[in-house]
Amino acid sequence: MSYQKPRILNDYRDLFWSLIPLVLIAVVFAGLASQCSFAANGPTQGQIPHFDAQAALTADARSLPFPIRNPDLPADWTPNSGSRESIGSTGGGPVSTIGYITPQGTYMRFSQSNATEEALARFVLGSRYASGTEQIGEQKWIVYAEQGSETAWIADLGQSRVLITGAGNHSAFATLAQAIAGATPLTR
Repeated sequence: MSYQKPRILNDYRDLFWSLIPLVLIAVVFAGLASQCSFAANGPTQGQIPHFDAQAALTADARSLPFPIRNPDLPADWTPNSGSRESIGSTGGGPVSTIGYITPQGTYMRFSQSNATEEALARFVLGSRYASGTEQIGEQKWIVYAEQGSETAWIADLGQSRVLITGAGNHSAFATLAQAIAGATPLTR
C-alpha cells in the first residue's frame, strides 16, 4: 500500500515540484514550434515587411474627402504598414494610417483624417490629454505625452488633422512632422 499525504499537509514545495514537468513540456513544444530561442545575443531584427506607401496614399487621395499628404522622408525610413479606419463618434471621419521603421529600428506612424483633433485623439490615444506644444518649422503641433505611454503629436493642417505617434525619439518625431507639413497634398 502506498503512502499519500493528507491534502491539508501539501504546501508550496509540492506545487513547485508538480509544475516543473509542465513547464518543461511547454518549453519543448515552444522550441519545436520555433516560437522561442535561446540566443546569447538577444533578439535580432527580422525582415521588415514591404508596404507600398505611395500606392496606398494615392488610393486614399482618390477616395477620401480630405487632402492626403505623402511625406518625403529620408531613404532609410522604411514603410512597413498601412490601414484605413473610420471614427464613428461625433466629429469623426475616415482615417488613413501609414507606419514606418526608422533607421534606429523604431516604429513611427502617422494618421491623417478630417476628424476633429478631439475625435482623432480619443480614437488613437484614448483618454490622454494635451500636455504641451512643439513648433516644427511654421507648423504648431499639440503634444500628448504621458508617463508610460507613447508620445503623440497632432497638427491641424486646415482641411485635415495629422497625428504622429511611435517609439521614436524627438528627432524621429521632428523628421516626420517636418516632412508631413512640407508635403503638398496628392492630386485626386
